[in-house]
Amino acid sequence: MEENKENPIQALLAEEQPKETKTKKEGRAIKIWLTVLTAVFTLSMISGLYLALTPGKTVRLADSGKEEGAAAAGKGESLFKKLSAEEGAAVVKIRGIIQEGGDNGFFSKQNSASAISRRIRELADKKEVKALLLDINSPGGTVAAVQDIYNSILFFKSKNKPVVALFRDVAASGGFYVAMAADKIVAQPGTMTGSIGVIMQANNIEGLFDKLGIKVTPVKSGKHKDIGSAYRPMTEEEAALLQEMINETYQQFYQAVRQGRPNVEEQMLPIYADGRVFTGARAKEIGMIDALGGEETAQDILSELTGIKDIKLLSVRPNNFMDLIYMSGASMENKLGLSSKIEDFTTPKVSYLWTY
Repeated sequence: MEENKENPIQALLAEEQPKETKTKKEGRAIKIWLTVLTAVFTLSMISGLYLALTPGKTVRLADSGKEEGAAAAGKGESLFKKLSAEEGAAVVKIRGIIQEGGDNGFFSKQNSASAISRRIRELADKKEVKALLLDINSPGGTVAAVQDIYNSILFFKSKNKPVVALFRDVAASGGFYVAMAADKIVAQPGTMTGSIGVIMQANNIEGLFDKLGIKVTPVKSGKHKDIGSAYRPMTEEEAALLQEMINETYQQFYQAVRQGRPNVEEQMLPIYADGRVFTGARAKEIGMIDALGGEETAQDILSELTGIKDIKLLSVRPNNFMDLIYMSGASMENKLGLSSKIEDFTTPKVSYLWTY
C-alpha cells in the first residue's frame, strides 16, 4: 500500500524534470542572444564615437604615384585607399531603397543618398578616375534622394568623364531614374526594370485608434496643415492637392527619361511610362537600355567611351583596423536589422519606388 502511495509523487517528479531542463535551455539561449546584442551595441557605440570625433572621413582614392597609409590616416583625410594606383573606372554601388535620413545606424549612414552623391562628386575630381561604373540593385526611393544622386552623376559627366550604369536583379523606378543620367546602360535579360512613376501611400489607422480608445485632436494653423493625416479620412480637396504634387514629380521623372533615352519613340514613351515593369530583354527592344550583359559588357563599353583598352575597375579596401571595424559593423547592422526603423505611418512619403 505504501509503495502505491509513493508512485504518484515519483510520476510528478518525473514530469517536472523535463520542464526544468527546457527552462534551463531557454535561459541559456536568452543569455547567448543578450551577449550577442550587447557586443553589437558596444561595437556600434565605440565605432560611432570614433567616426564622430574623426573629421573628414570620406571615401577617397589615393593619388597615383603617392605614398599613402599612416600619413594620410593621421591627417584624417582618407577612410579608404585604392587597391591599385592604375587609372581606370571607379565603381559606385547603389543597393536597396534610396533615401536620406531614413537610417540612424552608426555605420550604414554612409550608404545614404547624400553619402553616395558626395562620393560621386569627389571621384569626379580624381585624376586617376577616368570613368564611373554605377552598379545598381534598387527598387527606387524617395524623390529628393533619387534626384540628389542623379544630379551628382550629371556633375561627374560635366568633367568629360563617361558613366555606364549596370543593372543587377532590380533597377526600377528611382533605381531606373538615376541611370537616366548615364551615357550607357547594361542589364541582364532577366533584370526587372522600368516602373516609371510616382507613388504616395497615405495610411489611415483611425479604426485601430477607435478600438484602442485613442483620439487625436490636432491644433493647426491652416486647414491643410495635417494633409495626409493617418488619424482621419482624406477629403476630396486634399486628394486633389496631393495628386497635383504627384503629377508634378512624375513630369520630372518623365523628362529625365526623355532626355536620357532619346532612342525611345516619343509617341510610345507615355505608354511605357505608366508604372509598368519590364525585363532587361524588353527594355533593350524598346530602347530603355543599350546592351544586354554583365560587368564584362559594361567594362567593354567603358573602354570604348574612354579609349582606354581593357580599362581597370578601381576598387577600395580598408585603410586601417578601424576602417575594417566600420565595414564589418555596417554589414552586421544590415543582417541583424539594427539599421532599419519601423515605418512611420503618420507621415506619407512621395517616392519613385516600385512597391506592391
